[in-house]
Formats: sequence, C-alpha cells, structure tokens
Amino acid sequence: MPPRGRTVKIQIETRQKKQKVRKLFLRKVARRILSVSGCPEAELSILVVDDAEIRIINRDYLQRDKPTNVISFAMREGEGGDLCPELLGDVVISAETAARDAAEAGIPYEHELVFLLLHGILHLLGYDHERSGAAEAERMEAREREIFALLHEEFLAP
Repeated sequence: MPPRGRTVKIQIETRQKKQKVRKLFLRKVARRILSVSGCPEAELSILVVDDAEIRIINRDYLQRDKPTNVISFAMREGEGGDLCPELLGDVVISAETAARDAAEAGIPYEHELVFLLLHGILHLLGYDHERSGAAEAERMEAREREIFALLHEEFLAP
C-alpha cells in the first residue's frame, strides 16, 4: 500500500464505445498487479481504444501497419528513464481485439482485458518475449500465469 496521503496514480481513458470498460475494476486490477510485482507506488496510464486507433499507434511507433491487442510504452527505458522511477509508462489496449480474441477462445471479455493489462504492465516492468529470446519469453509467460491465477481468484472467479 502507498504511504498515507499518497494516492497511486493510475490514469484510465477509454476512446472507444463498442465494449464496456469498467474503469474502477481495471484500476483495482492494475493496483494489484503493481503490488504483487513489488512496485505498489508505481504510476501508469491505461488507454483503451478500438482497432482503428491501435493500428495507427502500432504503425506510427512500431512500424507494424495492423491492429494488435496491446502495446506498452515504458518510461523507464532509454535516456532519462531514471528521472522519475515511479512512472512506469503507458499501456494501450484494443477493446475490439480483446473482445474478438475472447470470443474465439471461449472466455469472458473481461478475462482477456485483465490478461492484456497484465501483459502490458509486465512489459513496462522490463519483461520481454519478443527481443530477448526463448528463455526470457518463458520467464515472462511463467510470471503471467502466476499473476493471472491470483487475479482470477481475486477478481474473476464466480
């Protein structure tokens, strides 16, 4: 828990209207992820968009001209990354892709949304499954499974 008088800043914005996004629920989930990850005072922003907007972000920042499910922008990386260590960065989630992926997998939409939030936050914390090889990908997947099981028990189980 943060010290008394200090509120953890988790900014959430929704720029899509197709899927329901419960901001208070996402904020609680994000706080729990940060807490079990050893950084309960970290700050981040969560932006929930549609496929069209995430495609533009993916194209402009990652040179991939297609929609995706989640993109993270870490503030702790690169020059100046240590200036404000409590500021993790931004997680951008496509609610449209999340809903489609959930339907294809036969799972509830909110479960997929929580998983994508977890995945994005782990990227902000330095986990990587794309550039660092199979061992790091396995380490990230193991951490995802561990934390998602906890989140499922606390927030998603009936």
